[in-house]
Amino acid sequence: MTAVPPEPRRYRLLTGPDDAAFCDRVIAALDEGYVLYGSPAATFDGEHVIVAQAVILPSATTYETRPV
Repeated sequence: MTAVPPEPRRYRLLTGPDDAAFCDRVIAALDEGYVLYGSPAATFDGEHVIVAQAVILPSATTYETRPV
């Protein structure tokens, strides 16, 4: 039996420490066809800068709400 890969999400919010690994995750999403959505956000947790970037997948054609 072959596993069916899940459909890509139309919207993703990437979060994590402000480091090269986070940048690599954003780049990977862009390479998958996602585009940046809005400005990045940053906060400080007392030790590290934590960043967030929303991305959307314009090519996704489904508009159904997915169960959580």
